[in-house]
Amino acid sequence: MMSLLVLGPVRVYRESFAAALDQEDGVGTVSVAASAQEASHCMRAHSTDVVLADASTDAGLRAVCALSRSEPSARVLVITATDDDATVMECARAGISGFVAADGTLSEILDAARVIARGEIACSPAATAVLLRWVVASETTPARRGSMIGLTTRERQILALIDEGMSNKEIAARLYIEVSTVKNHVHNVLEKLGARRRSEAVARARAARIGP
Repeated sequence: MMSLLVLGPVRVYRESFAAALDQEDGVGTVSVAASAQEASHCMRAHSTDVVLADASTDAGLRAVCALSRSEPSARVLVITATDDDATVMECARAGISGFVAADGTLSEILDAARVIARGEIACSPAATAVLLRWVVASETTPARRGSMIGLTTRERQILALIDEGMSNKEIAARLYIEVSTVKNHVHNVLEKLGARRRSEAVARARAARIGP
């Protein structure tokens, strides 16, 4: 019997998902957690074979990365849109064990979970393609890297805090500046890096090997 933990910031999603999993053959205990901290507590209190994590939102992605840092031995299966390059790359860097498409069936998710429970890697063809593109892109050309270096010192500082999972309000408190100022800097960072989301900006900056 496989013991599962559903990690996701949206309560109705994680509870409905857990209830559906609980009816499946071969599934034993199904726990739920809203955050990385809750997930760590559950994993330490009960044996968990695989964590099924919703990374379709920024909050979910932050939770996945935080859990991987606090529980590096955890076997995590990320459920997300596998054409979201930034999310796939961030999760791969965090050391997760596999990806499955958010529109996949329950059977597909469980099949991937069983693979991960055996200590193997489960990765859909779409996610594999994203990772291969990232490997190629990581060989950053001088021209592309030069465009990344266009970030100011403050913008790099804020980008580093975003990478730590901080919100605009938390960044403002850390740097003793207004939230509106942080928003302006974040907007500039996204624009300079050609990113649509904060997580994508972090992924592109890492790929270009620039620091705070």
